[in-house]
Amino acid sequence: MKDLFKPATIKGNLLTAISYMIPIVCGAGFIIAIGMAMGGSAQDALTVGNYSFWDALATLGGAALGMLPMIISTGIAFSIAGKPGIAPGLVTGLAAIRISAGFIGGMIGGYVAGWLAMAILSYVKVPNWAKGLMPTLIVPFLASLGSGLAMVYVAGTPVAWFTEWLTGVLNSMSGASNTVFGALIGGLSVVDFGGPINKTVYAFTLTLQAEGINGPVTVLQLANTAVPIGFGFAYLVSKVMRKHIYREGEIETLKSAVPMGVVNIVEGIIPIIMNDLVRGIAASACGGAAGGAVLMTLTQGAGATVPFGGFLMLPTMGAFWWAGLAAIATNVVVTGVVYAAIKKPVPAEDLDSEAYVAAEEEEDLDLDALQVL
Repeated sequence: MKDLFKPATIKGNLLTAISYMIPIVCGAGFIIAIGMAMGGSAQDALTVGNYSFWDALATLGGAALGMLPMIISTGIAFSIAGKPGIAPGLVTGLAAIRISAGFIGGMIGGYVAGWLAMAILSYVKVPNWAKGLMPTLIVPFLASLGSGLAMVYVAGTPVAWFTEWLTGVLNSMSGASNTVFGALIGGLSVVDFGGPINKTVYAFTLTLQAEGINGPVTVLQLANTAVPIGFGFAYLVSKVMRKHIYREGEIETLKSAVPMGVVNIVEGIIPIIMNDLVRGIAASACGGAAGGAVLMTLTQGAGATVPFGGFLMLPTMGAFWWAGLAAIATNVVVTGVVYAAIKKPVPAEDLDSEAYVAAEEEEDLDLDALQVL
């Protein structure tokens, strides 16, 4: 039990839960983004004959995204206690939604539910005939009851106070503060390409979006969208500079990575990044910071109402869609120019190579170490 409270373990539980949550956000985000882009709107209830197909998409996606406190709570509790943690995590997450504790409440509830489930498994002794009931009845019942009531009567009020304070601080920012905040979010969003830093920032921005602050998560998602396109733009810049920065195999990778970026899938560019990790991260961070600063400056914190979708997010930004487009363009140009400028030219004899040859000091890099288990 003591190991459960180590900072590394606590962080690992959160990152694992976010890894489980991301596919849900992606799927629901695409659904609501398509629905809203085509003129649909989320409904409180789908009454037969009173909604369009696009309304149905927007409503389904919105309903799924509204369950994010429950999803993160369940994921954390499962990461801590395994299957016995699922029920208490789900119940506590739903309690967080009902008392408007939001995403922060869901995260806190997930830890409480998981730790309580583990405590019951470790310290509650039952007769031999009842041991089979522990993971299916006793633990889910006791842990759900305890963690759910703790969320309602203990954690709910301070979480609500903190969320209100944080929302007030961020809503009061203007001018240079918004610019710096946007640059910080944009830079951190892409420095590890979906790794722990990105996931931590993502959790933070989702917390803000749950309180109606849409700018930060828009910065993060549009930064991810722009990164692959920026490396594709670097190829065009390198042609103007008469400088060879990509091998033949890398150019082939770009042909799929750039279209993937349009819909906010950044993984396609990772093989190219890993060939020159330091310069790739530097260019991406510069582009992300520039794009984030532009977006938050132009919109003063406004953003898309959905947390995923790439270019499909722009119609959900209302009158500020052009600011999202300007942010992507800025990010792409900065990323492309910086990478083309700082990338070492590929030797002529290696241009036709389809194999990725990493820098000598990176040859022993174990990619498995980047995985969140």
